[in-house]
Amino acid sequence: MTKAEIVKSVAEATGIERATVATAIESITETIKGSLAKGEPVYLRGFGTFGIKRRAAKKARNITRNTTMLLPERDVPHFKPCAEFKAKVK
Repeated sequence: MTKAEIVKSVAEATGIERATVATAIESITETIKGSLAKGEPVYLRGFGTFGIKRRAAKKARNITRNTTMLLPERDVPHFKPCAEFKAKVK
């Protein structure tokens, strides 16, 4: 499902204009990204948690050049669904 399909679905379910729904969804995603950029997790009850995980430095191989390189440690976004969400998907 794409963002456009989500906007259409929410607009039909609520009776709100598509433009307003699109603005709200865009605002939600920007707020989540902003919070994660600050290092703050985002908890959505009944849905899950967006957070940041630290990946340790590791060795990697460049198979085209047959060399080894070191990838530095880095932060990556992470999503952990809640138990209700997991149960509904199963």
